[in-house]
Amino acid sequence: MSKRLNSYFSVSQELRQLSLKAAQLVALQRHYERLAPPSLVRASHVLQLERQILMLAADNSAAAAKLRQLAPELARLFQGAGCEVTGIQVRVQVARPPILRTATPASLSAAGRQRLADLAGELSDSPLKSALQRLAKKNSG
Repeated sequence: MSKRLNSYFSVSQELRQLSLKAAQLVALQRHYERLAPPSLVRASHVLQLERQILMLAADNSAAAAKLRQLAPELARLFQGAGCEVTGIQVRVQVARPPILRTATPASLSAAGRQRLADLAGELSDSPLKSALQRLAKKNSG
């Protein structure tokens, strides 16, 4: 299947150039994944290479700021890997909304529940005592 697809890319000069450019970007992305810190790789990707300037897209401004700090070192690493990269530019390009983590309800241990119940037992009738008793019961099952 891939051989047939590749034969279509060789039909015209434009498609051949497009195929070569795509292969170049894939190779640069793989180099980037090996050279950059893993936390930044998760928050950014290779966008393009033009006139030996590698353009990186960062998912947020914090990742972009760190990439800008590391840009000279990353350029040297790319050069060491045989890539013709003389400079790196970084753009913030939010590709997807941030993952919202759902809060997991906290639960008390048996000892914690007992301590709450003991504390509630030491208090006189009050809203605090009632709240502690409810909290101890709520977390018991």
